[in-house]
Amino acid sequence: MGTSIVKHTRLAVLACAMLIGIGLLSGVANAAAKNDVEARNKQIVTEAFDRWAAGGSTFFSDVLTPDVVWTIKGSGPSAGVYRGVDAFVEQAVRPFVSRLSSPIRPVSKQVWADGEHVIIQWEGSGVARDGQAYNNSYAWIFNMRNGKAFEVTAYLDLVPYDDVLQRIPAPE
Repeated sequence: MGTSIVKHTRLAVLACAMLIGIGLLSGVANAAAKNDVEARNKQIVTEAFDRWAAGGSTFFSDVLTPDVVWTIKGSGPSAGVYRGVDAFVEQAVRPFVSRLSSPIRPVSKQVWADGEHVIIQWEGSGVARDGQAYNNSYAWIFNMRNGKAFEVTAYLDLVPYDDVLQRIPAPE
């Protein structure tokens, strides 16, 4: 009877060790998958910014889902929530860009990724239609799913942004 208890104890210990090992392997696999997602998302955003800096004009369609929720944080008139890429482009991007003679281009950037989030801090420069330079600092936080951002929180200095909108008349 004592031998049977020892055998059962050994089997129980072996089963526990196997379950712990499976759990550890699962944790390692999950960590590797998370690292793959982070690297892929960071690469997608970085490459889209690089294309934009080089003169590209497809950044928003490259990175955003059609139903993106884009939030501009702050207290200026341009702060708010835009639902859908079309609404965001029509209500926030196009009115601003139409007042520029030289589009905003990223001139420097830093990119970080954490799971499904990509954070980019960047400096942008352009020229307004009245010849005055536009420079601003941005921090955008992308919540990614399947390689596209479905939610974005944007931080920027709204004073120079709103100044361009107020100072330069909209084209007719």
